[in-house]
Amino acid sequence: MQSLFTNYPLEDYKLHQIDIDEALRSTLAEGHYILGGEVTAFEQEFAQFVGTKHAIGVANGTDSIEIILRALDVGKGARVAVPSHTAVASVSAIARAGATPVFIDVEPDTFTICPDSLERTLQSPAGNGLKAMLAVHLYGHPANMKQLQKVCDEYHLALIEDCAQCHGAVHHGRQAGSIGCAASFSFYPTKNLGAIGDGGAITTGDDDLADRIRCIRQYGWKERYISAVEGVNSRLDELQAAILRVKLRSLLQSVARRRQLAAIYTHALVNCVVVPPVCRPESEHAYHLYVVRSTRRDALMKHLNAKGIPAALHYPAAVHQQPAYAHITALSNALPNTDALVPEILTLPLHPHLSDEAVRMTAEAVLEFPEA
Repeated sequence: MQSLFTNYPLEDYKLHQIDIDEALRSTLAEGHYILGGEVTAFEQEFAQFVGTKHAIGVANGTDSIEIILRALDVGKGARVAVPSHTAVASVSAIARAGATPVFIDVEPDTFTICPDSLERTLQSPAGNGLKAMLAVHLYGHPANMKQLQKVCDEYHLALIEDCAQCHGAVHHGRQAGSIGCAASFSFYPTKNLGAIGDGGAITTGDDDLADRIRCIRQYGWKERYISAVEGVNSRLDELQAAILRVKLRSLLQSVARRRQLAAIYTHALVNCVVVPPVCRPESEHAYHLYVVRSTRRDALMKHLNAKGIPAALHYPAAVHQQPAYAHITALSNALPNTDALVPEILTLPLHPHLSDEAVRMTAEAVLEFPEA
């Protein structure tokens, strides 16, 4: 069975190998390796895909969040609302910008940030000093942006999207990454749109904000060697941009395949030991990960792994449960939904190069596991 579960980044490279190799040869021969023509072209093509005026390439997804916050002047003394149930990068980027993360609970069914929890936080002492909110589109499911925007507008918060896991997701007819004031993307190799190494981008429709972001990503330069503001060194590499341009052309087909495989799981996993993920009617899930819930999670994972099925945990601990962030946990209100789901979540294998057979065999292995 193990041979059915192929290495996703490697299989994705094999699919695009001829075009990627040619793009790399062409870029190397060009001789311009930092912020050259490939980055410019990718930025234009990615902005068109997302449906925003600007896309700015940066070194990775973590940097992209930090740079957005810096460009919005959300730093020391400011607080940023963020779900604790997320990859730690979402939170570490806030801290790197000098701001303080405030943890918000998630919805128990979609696993995305809960607008009601955000509003309760804003009405409590934990909401003092909140300047922005980072909406994480976790696992590929868009957060409830319509309700979040309403809350953010009422309390004058900047609404930022964390799109690290949702390339190709749609909310109310709009691509994720085109809704907030700015959005952060990661192109880590396992993402729906993955580089062969690190990479990231920021999308926005705000001309002034885009100018500040471009300035900050390269030492704060408006003119070469003269720093107008304090900046960083965070530039998308020319070679990675060339690779991403190749893969971007087939991203929609890749996401469609993810949805096909997710549908096989969801159709099969009925009345069993797991609860499949849900998707709000107004959203289109990009299924970066297929995450189920089970009260017998640990035993089920052991059962699947013993059969050679690479079930995994995303994530074994929420950020507020991790030692590095224990000192700020007290600033947040209780997170009952997050605390309840962390010991129950389990990721089943899913990527666009898996076969229907691999997904069906995984579902069958889940179905044969007893509920009690």
